[in-house]
Amino acid sequence: MSGLALPGCFEAGSGVFIIPIMCQVFFMSLRICILETDILRPELVDQYQGYGQMFQRLFSQQPIAAEFTVYNVMQGEYPSDELTFDAYLVTGSKADSFGTDPWIQTLKDYLLSRYERGDKLLGVCFGHQLLALLLGGKSERATQGWGVGTHNYKLAAKAPWMSPVREELTLLISHQDQVTALPENATVIASSDFCPFAAYHINDQVLCFQGHPEFIHDYSRALLDLRQEALGSQIYSKGVASLEQEHHGATVAEWMMRFVAHKPELKAVSAERCGSKARPRSSAQHSPCSYNHPDFLKLAHKLTHPTAINPSTAK
Repeated sequence: MSGLALPGCFEAGSGVFIIPIMCQVFFMSLRICILETDILRPELVDQYQGYGQMFQRLFSQQPIAAEFTVYNVMQGEYPSDELTFDAYLVTGSKADSFGTDPWIQTLKDYLLSRYERGDKLLGVCFGHQLLALLLGGKSERATQGWGVGTHNYKLAAKAPWMSPVREELTLLISHQDQVTALPENATVIASSDFCPFAAYHINDQVLCFQGHPEFIHDYSRALLDLRQEALGSQIYSKGVASLEQEHHGATVAEWMMRFVAHKPELKAVSAERCGSKARPRSSAQHSPCSYNHPDFLKLAHKLTHPTAINPSTAK
């Protein structure tokens, strides 16, 4: 029986995987700390549990192995000092990022500490706004009013971790606040006339989105129904109609995990260090030991989804 092969790094035969030490580190799951900043309305809890659970379900669909621990910071939950994570994700919330609640100030202090240590930070909606505010930008109640339903954005930048590649981005949204000024060193990723700073990154350390990759259409519809009176008939009807459109939440989830896994210094790793002969390669090619290498992703998926491996039929 022939074995699975990843050139220079992996070989497997007879159902056994052989992984050289230099490449084994890349099979370790990413460890993501989810800082949950809301408690769902009682009528939504049974079906959706919370934003932490929604993110875990979303990330389980993308190819990079990751494990998650959820802490509800509204209730004062934070990881102990001895725990380490590859990234910290701040979820959405009904609260205002510019609010003065004590738990928001505690969260800001915690995130600033993590940023100063060089940790990677991810933000969605409230988290997107809070991190912008914390790092020198501005967030406030938007003069454009409520954004609900499905929204389309133009992509304004490209990066190595933005795979799969898209020309435009569509996400489910629910917000009346926006980032109105970015931190000085931030780069806009996605924008629209309604929301000019819909996504941004700060070098290889911070990545944020105003839209909700973790939302599904049914949850968005439930929020619309609950807020129908506050939204008014015109915004509500337009939001409901927009839910006929698909969204790219799964794409954003993969971008996020690739962003966390992305190690710029890997570009300098020679082919010899992965057990193959050195050869020139363009910047568009993947390092053989990179999370972004397509053969790595295929094999990682097989290893993390055992049902996908049938030793009797492996090729």
